[in-house]
Amino acid sequence: MDFDFTEEHEHIRRTAREFAARSVAPVAAEIDKNARFPAELVAEMGELGLMGIEVEPEWDGSGLDPIAYVIAMEEISAACASTGVIMSVNNSLVCDPLRKWANDAQKDKWLRPLASGQKLGCFMLSEPEAGSDAAAQKTVAEVDPSGDGFVINGVKNWITNGPQADVGILMCMTDKAKGHRGISAFIIDMNAPGVSRGHKDDKLGIRASHSCQIFFTDHKVGRDQLLGEVGDGFKVAMSTLDCGRIGIAAQALGIARGAFEAAARYATERKTFGKPIADHQAISFMLADMATEIDAARLLTYRAAALKAAGRRHSTESAMCKLMASEVANKVAKNAVQIFGGNGYVTEYPAERHYRDAKITEIYEGTSEIQRVVIASNIIRAISAS
Repeated sequence: MDFDFTEEHEHIRRTAREFAARSVAPVAAEIDKNARFPAELVAEMGELGLMGIEVEPEWDGSGLDPIAYVIAMEEISAACASTGVIMSVNNSLVCDPLRKWANDAQKDKWLRPLASGQKLGCFMLSEPEAGSDAAAQKTVAEVDPSGDGFVINGVKNWITNGPQADVGILMCMTDKAKGHRGISAFIIDMNAPGVSRGHKDDKLGIRASHSCQIFFTDHKVGRDQLLGEVGDGFKVAMSTLDCGRIGIAAQALGIARGAFEAAARYATERKTFGKPIADHQAISFMLADMATEIDAARLLTYRAAALKAAGRRHSTESAMCKLMASEVANKVAKNAVQIFGGNGYVTEYPAERHYRDAKITEIYEGTSEIQRVVIASNIIRAISAS
């Protein structure tokens, strides 16, 4: 195994780290406190090629591999998890399915502006009654009797980037009788008639990353907006989530690293009983465990990214890295608050923000419970087939 990064990987690390230090970190607390969408940071990420990292240059992307994407996600999320997830959704949940399932005409119209950062995307799968049970879609696309297309009606929940998105990838039922095989995927113009947005969700963490309900009321789409074929929607969704989980694992790594680095610095500066608290065994052992667990989660995430880069199946590995990294992020962020003591509970220090931001990584793009279902079912299937 080769643990050395390529020159491209080192370049993307420097680019993302410098951007995070220069532009993201100085405003992270402010945009969190005010729940302000960081439009200026999104625009700069587009200019740096961070909004379409894996998209081929012919479609105005950066043409880098999944490992480069993980590296960039960790760097940016260490400074601000909200900014990281805005980038993650555009890359993993919108650009990636368009790369894999869209035809050239669709890529030219939809993928190109998303990859270059001119437009922002969202992914619409979850519903009021279809979260973990992704096959229980109530949003329906019926054949338009007056034209060559479909009419969509329904509601989507918790749509990250929803308030600002220009383009959406939508999963909905085209044939209820077929169950999950009756789900189709569509590319949606989010500013077209029949698409409306609910109020911005008021959230515990990642507050600068906005989400909302999306309502479809007799929204008409042409067949040229169908992503893949009729009935391909569940396959589109599941393959997209395999990739998205790698991105969320990288976000969780960033949160964990940001919390760990802040706590480690504080532990060398804060003194009790005449010496830095880092010299007390209780704190030093806590820091040792934090560093070890972050590194373990990072290696799992790199493995999943490497499998994706090699074009190999990675459903189990994506679920493993997302599960591990999200739980490590929560543990590390919790211990960071503990190391900060009373200062960890006030907004003057970053520990409480990392603590709040960490929780969502155990929930979205498949809860920790769903990751265990995926891992266990794949393991059992493999054993049964052997």
